Amino acid sequence: MKVGVVTFPGSLDDRDAQRAVRLAGGEAVALWHGDEDLRGVDAVVLPGGFSYGDYLRCGAIARFAPVMRTIIERAQQGMPVLGICNGFQILCEAHLLPGALTRNDHLHFICRDQRLRIESDSTAWTSDYSVGQEIVIPLKNGEGGYVADDRTLDELEGEGRVVARYLEVNPNGSRRDIAGISNASGTIVGLMPHPEHAVEALTGPTTDGLGFFTSVVGSFLKASA
Repeated sequence: MKVGVVTFPGSLDDRDAQRAVRLAGGEAVALWHGDEDLRGVDAVVLPGGFSYGDYLRCGAIARFAPVMRTIIERAQQGMPVLGICNGFQILCEAHLLPGALTRNDHLHFICRDQRLRIESDSTAWTSDYSVGQEIVIPLKNGEGGYVADDRTLDELEGEGRVVARYLEVNPNGSRRDIAGISNASGTIVGLMPHPEHAVEALTGPTTDGLGFFTSVVGSFLKASA
């Protein structure tokens, strides 16, 4: 399986995401923000960082990058897409996911190992987890508070589209402790914490994040069998 990882100006977790893809058994393909060609990939990761310097709003400029024109089209056709941190912000700016990410409620950048509870195992990116499973992966953001109106939040809850929820502490003021959500079909997932930083025991804090990447590779292999 070929998984594309996009590099925008200001991306800084793209190589970590590529390594996570390789560890999960996939082929990582580097994609450049200025190219519309997705080079035959089967899924895409929008990595963390500060695309275009976070000018205007986080992800607001990246949403209009040439590569996003093709990603949006392919995503609407069912291609799996994972947006991590800044990638989550880009997915919301592109209206592939509802809601928005705003400044942390304490107005400080936060970097910590964060405990999460997996709320859905029915997405392309979480099928290797079980509902209720608790994991620990790093979190690092300054604008990570997920917000949406009550109607949207109720819809996400009612349709089982909350993918992960913060445990022990809400680190950024996200509504209903939401750490990640999906689209209706489960092919598109946005996640504020960083699973690509928890794929090897050497760099830790756990290997709990690897499941996001093995999930999409395994789902592809099953569908191709």
